Amino acid sequence: MTTVPPGIGKAFLISILMLVLTLPLPKNLTAQSTNKETKPRIIVTADPELDDNNSLIRFMMYSSELDIEGLICASSQFHWKGDGKGTRWFVPGREYDRFKMNECPCTSWRWAEGERFIHDIVEAYEKSYLNLKIHNPGYPSPDYLKSKIRYGNIEFDGDYAKDTPGSELIKSAILDNEPGKLFITAWGGASTIARALKSIQDKYEMTTEWEAIKNKINRKVVLLPSGDQDNTIATYIIPNWPGIEQRSFRESPHYGYGAQIRASEVNAPLLTTSWMKANILDRGAMGKLYRVWGDGKQMVKGDKVDYFGLSGYSTDELKKMGYFVWMPPQEKGSWLGEGDNATFMNMLGNGLRAWESGEYGGWGGRASSDAQRAALAMFSADGTADDMANALSTRNSSGANADVPFPDLFPQAQNSFAARLKWSVTPIFKDANHEPKVNIISPQKIIASAKQKVKLHGLASDPDGNEVSVKWWQMPAGTYTGKVTINNFNALQAELEIPEDVKGGQTIHLILEVTDNGVPALTSYQRVVVEIGKR
Repeated sequence: MTTVPPGIGKAFLISILMLVLTLPLPKNLTAQSTNKETKPRIIVTADPELDDNNSLIRFMMYSSELDIEGLICASSQFHWKGDGKGTRWFVPGREYDRFKMNECPCTSWRWAEGERFIHDIVEAYEKSYLNLKIHNPGYPSPDYLKSKIRYGNIEFDGDYAKDTPGSELIKSAILDNEPGKLFITAWGGASTIARALKSIQDKYEMTTEWEAIKNKINRKVVLLPSGDQDNTIATYIIPNWPGIEQRSFRESPHYGYGAQIRASEVNAPLLTTSWMKANILDRGAMGKLYRVWGDGKQMVKGDKVDYFGLSGYSTDELKKMGYFVWMPPQEKGSWLGEGDNATFMNMLGNGLRAWESGEYGGWGGRASSDAQRAALAMFSADGTADDMANALSTRNSSGANADVPFPDLFPQAQNSFAARLKWSVTPIFKDANHEPKVNIISPQKIIASAKQKVKLHGLASDPDGNEVSVKWWQMPAGTYTGKVTINNFNALQAELEIPEDVKGGQTIHLILEVTDNGVPALTSYQRVVVEIGKR
């Protein structure tokens, strides 16, 4: 890759921009969009699993790029509160049944008294807020985020029989007239989401408004589930709302439990004890809440499935102590897991615009029907603890096109997270690194034809005066699956050669990637979509 030196002046950049903008576009190139990023609207529903805790900490570091409509504490087959009346609950096939734990029917399951992990994280964010605002003015106020916290359908696993504050918030957002998509995650079970939809169905199904309401919701709502953790997606949402888009992701970076087990040589150093301490755990209030192996913490006292806070024990020793070991213990202080990241890492304003379509691909991987089927089945099937561990550690296996493999974007994502955590403890802008700026001068959507050579024009700069490296590459997101040639790919001004065998209507996705030489090195992108004109 070539580099752009830090000394390029503003006047020079402006002169180049004006020169390029005055050049006439070829007749068959049509501008379809601008470089402006918008903030996707998103509601998070999460259960108090420790990797949900970690995912939420990362999520909060990117709240500057999101329009957060709700932060909802939910239940799942792994965590539910009970009704406080002594009602005993049992669902065949759940972990207490699969692992032969002889614990249920029970009045609650792996739920801490006074559970408030979302409140704790927002309060830690509040302590970091003034520093974060120095580095990015888009961070929302702590008071705003506090106003969006709700408890959903947490009493029983998969129970959506009644309205709750969480389901009512979701219902209100679904029915409002705000433009654009509404993304709703299900990091735990989807019962709170199911209740919101059921309440809408009950109110409107027998009215003349029903078809319009249903069509509006089908156009608007995008579900982002981390599997079907209480079977409400399979038993209620899909049968009653088949038109709602769901995105489950494959080829996502290995964010989940056991990521270090199969980590590449490039990724492994970013999961170690030393890296976690330097870049996460020592980073103020947010870092203190982040969970790692052997940290001495436990979600619920006496939880026989949560042995992650222990260190110095083998799998056999843990089993003898009464723990149900479904993931082999790792080095003390090392990466534990952020298993829900794929649901929101494509929402980020890093220039990949991955939230616009599930197939676009980004730091969360890319959506596919195969991934959706696998995700929905993961927590539903009977199996041993070893079966679950194997499923979790292999679910991100690549199914990439052999000619154009999906890129490994974990290092860029991990460096970005580290930089933002440093922002949270750094009150002076110049004492931290920030993402480079990148823009496309040529259109972000181009109409072209076979054998044409398409000129690509980018601009790059760095707010910290760092040098930047640039490269253009093909993202395997388009409907043309062959490999394309990009001339001068490691420069801002490049050229795409349209293959001879393209067909009308096919698309080719190109990425302009810009990385600075700061610490940690940070990366920004822009995407160009080339559509082959129909003859």
